[in-house]
Amino acid sequence: MSPLNHYQQPIGSALPNWQPRPFPQRIVLEGRYCRLEPLAPRHASALFQAHQQAEDERSWTWLLREADKDEASFRAWVTSVCELRDPLHFAVIDKRTDSPVGSLSLMRIDEKNGVMEVGSVHFSPLLSRTPASTEAQWLLMRYAFDTLGYRRYEWKCNSLNEPSR
Repeated sequence: MSPLNHYQQPIGSALPNWQPRPFPQRIVLEGRYCRLEPLAPRHASALFQAHQQAEDERSWTWLLREADKDEASFRAWVTSVCELRDPLHFAVIDKRTDSPVGSLSLMRIDEKNGVMEVGSVHFSPLLSRTPASTEAQWLLMRYAFDTLGYRRYEWKCNSLNEPSR
């Protein structure tokens, strides 16, 4: 049973030896269906083409930016974010085709308290609703919890974003 505070609310076990966790690095995370690689300009062309497989731009609705109208604009965005420390963007590579099919990032990284969030999740139709899409999330979670020892991994979404919910 969890320890209780003076209001008789469960508060969890004390963490007297807690130490700040390592900051996530730009590493490759290998899975069975996909591989996560640090997002880089070399991914831009194929990732842009993967997003062009969508029948419309509905997958952009809840992102913080509009869809790029051309590959050059998309490449400029990738270049502008690929070296950021936070958010730390990853390309999702389909291992069957060795091509990028989506991206996601670790963000709001708080190594002192062992908390991070996954965000900017944008999967093309080639990735959505596949085992690789689930595995991409799992690879980041495993990295956060098992490798880095974080205590909390948050995934927030717009309450109207039914596919993400």
